Amino acid sequence: MKDFIFSNDFSRSLDAFVYTCGYETCTPGHSYGPILRSGYLIHYVLSGRGYYQVRGQTYRLGEGDAFLICPDELIYYEADRKDPWTYTWIGFQGVKIREYLDRTFLLTTPVFHYGQDDRIRLCHEKMFEANQLSANRDLIMNSILYEYLFLLARKFPKEPVRSRENQAVYVEEALRYLESCYGQNLSIQSVADELGLDRSYLHRIFKAATGASPQEYLLDLRIRKACDLLQRTDLSVSIISRSVGYEDTLYFSRLFKKKKGVSPTGYREGR
Repeated sequence: MKDFIFSNDFSRSLDAFVYTCGYETCTPGHSYGPILRSGYLIHYVLSGRGYYQVRGQTYRLGEGDAFLICPDELIYYEADRKDPWTYTWIGFQGVKIREYLDRTFLLTTPVFHYGQDDRIRLCHEKMFEANQLSANRDLIMNSILYEYLFLLARKFPKEPVRSRENQAVYVEEALRYLESCYGQNLSIQSVADELGLDRSYLHRIFKAATGASPQEYLLDLRIRKACDLLQRTDLSVSIISRSVGYEDTLYFSRLFKKKKGVSPTGYREGR
């Protein structure tokens, strides 16, 4: 692995700065460690697979996943022998880095997923490109670092302490939102965003309260609404499909048959 190291005599007083970044396409079984690192690093998996060991746990990772290395923690990671990963990394240090990361849940959950967040992924690309500059690269790299830390804090916020009463309120609000908007192109992430909650937190409290995940509940709700329309009206299956949130009528029909055991047309004929 090639690291690109930056020396700075003021490192002990700087809030945050980049000390390494890079990109690597690994060979099968390529490994690193066991070792301790002196700074924080985040590796982002662009393709392929591998695993990361830290704090007595082994995490299997693939495309879109990322993992955090903290200072003075014993770590080990290895590329898959059949489908080795390609990853990029950013390493950072500074007197306020831990404080900044403490605004996220990453210090307690060192493996996470970027998902469809292009801005976070783009930070890795911009950092690598900035590293090629011959002059003033520290300025642009540190500006990218602050943007990166901001995006991490927004996407992976530290879960605040919430009471059981608040949890019940959030579940009720989620239920009302699903009941009102099931006919739209709705995602569970959009529900979480509407309520100002982390998606994983919403999933946990919703399932604890209802016995179903938000996605499962939404599917059941849409099928129930479709059944009602099939029984009460003569609307075409395509119109009913769109009315309950599915633009693709064939996809809706497959979901319906999987849940009810018959096609939408068969369900209507049996009413």
